[in-house]
Amino acid sequence: MFKPPSVKHCLRYYFALPTIQAMKLKTFIDCLEEIAPLELAEEWDNPGLLIEPLKSRDIKKVLLTVDLTEAVAREAVQLKVDAIITYHPLFFGGFQALGKSNPQARIAMRLIQKEIAVYSPHTALDAAPGGVNDWLADALGDGDLYCAEAGGARIVELAAPVKLPTLGKRIKESLHLKHLKTAKANDKPIKIVALCAGAGIEALRGIQADCYLTGEMKHHDVLGAVEQGTSVILCGHTESERGYLKILRRLLLDETDKAVEVLISKADAAPLKAL
Repeated sequence: MFKPPSVKHCLRYYFALPTIQAMKLKTFIDCLEEIAPLELAEEWDNPGLLIEPLKSRDIKKVLLTVDLTEAVAREAVQLKVDAIITYHPLFFGGFQALGKSNPQARIAMRLIQKEIAVYSPHTALDAAPGGVNDWLADALGDGDLYCAEAGGARIVELAAPVKLPTLGKRIKESLHLKHLKTAKANDKPIKIVALCAGAGIEALRGIQADCYLTGEMKHHDVLGAVEQGTSVILCGHTESERGYLKILRRLLLDETDKAVEVLISKADAAPLKAL
């Protein structure tokens, strides 16, 4: 015969459950901007709240991603999230029409239909203390960290000079990468490294360093760096950013006192693969 659970058993089960609460969208954005203040973003960037639902809604579940692709948008709908934090903005140029032949427009329309908010911190998160560029600097090992005068770049003076292959191995191990691209300017040990996540050459341009570390650079920018005596390490655009999502998740949980469930997208992935 079925025996109903005791009150004591029910209470034990009840209090063991996670207590996800909720917060208003504006309150959640305030928490996010404590981590990455928008005044730190570059002028050319398009950070901030990119899609604001028409109806006021509580934020209970959030999805973090580097790129907001159609696969990530479908994942967000399936997970029934209330907001997406996409590192790269969904919009960089203006739309003249919301047509379904435009992939970005399709994503926007899907999320608007489901009343899912979209926010991008992008270069504000790069430049923020403890942000993406500080995380990337940690891959270099022991040294003194300096902030560049503009652009959110970081300059690291290594505790001990190292050869380019040694530094590359250190970065691969830290970022869990199988491959890097390097351009060696000379045989001198590397002491000063200037770095910026993503396509960071504009933030690095003009900085005197033994090595530039970024995600990607144009061919002629690599040649120019080598000609001026600066070696280059390229670790892939999103590979220089995606590992930070785990840190952002932890920061958001702390900043919101765990009032919001924060998930990292499983559909988000680098678009380029090695054969």
